[in-house]
Amino acid sequence: MTRSPTDFVVELPVYSGPFRLLSNLILDRSVDVCDVPVAQVTDRFLRGGLGQVEAWSLEESTWFLAMCAVLLEIKVGRLLPRPPVDTEEELLGGASPDLLYARSLELSAFRRLAASVAERMSVASLMVPRLAGPPPEFAHLYPDMMEKVTPAALARVAATVATPPRHIDLSHVAPTRASVADGLAAVRRQLARTPEARFRDLLAGCDERIDVVVRFLALLELYREGEVEMSQAEVFGDIEVRWRG
Repeated sequence: MTRSPTDFVVELPVYSGPFRLLSNLILDRSVDVCDVPVAQVTDRFLRGGLGQVEAWSLEESTWFLAMCAVLLEIKVGRLLPRPPVDTEEELLGGASPDLLYARSLELSAFRRLAASVAERMSVASLMVPRLAGPPPEFAHLYPDMMEKVTPAALARVAATVATPPRHIDLSHVAPTRASVADGLAAVRRQLARTPEARFRDLLAGCDERIDVVVRFLALLELYREGEVEMSQAEVFGDIEVRWRG
């Protein structure tokens, strides 16, 4: 009997039943996604649900993979330590028609690509390679490719390949002149002295472009950790930085 994703049953401490119903409850916020152990659902699918995939249609498989990706995206968004700017509805595209339309275009592109790949594989399956060699009566017309290959020649090639170079040229390797760790230390020192500053003020001592890039990456890292606040009044205007650490 053909089984669909609707018949995929999960057993969890907070829920027991079909996976489709569980996904609907999570999307309706009737079940907290953080209470759903993804590892148990994955293990249940690998032990019992993986054998059902071959019987699913393309639409059913696409729905199942898309729903798993959406639920994982929601849970990652809930677990990451970041400001709560995105809700589950926004991640799903419910509050953003543009995002929902973009995802529909991606899905349509994947379907067209799958059809094209299937067509190419069908055409390639009709091709038969030639496995037979030349007929005996024409064998003397073909040159002997191994005529000049001798054990001595093979030994010389093997010795050349196995011998390490005497000098390794490192001129093409760019030396590491700045690191994000150094940038973090420099920005923390400056903000400890001046809790409010502009980004251009934090570039003191930066002589090269790579130093400016590293300072900016360090500032983004501090913002992600919640140690600083940033604001910009206008496009390409000064970035105001406030120390919170």
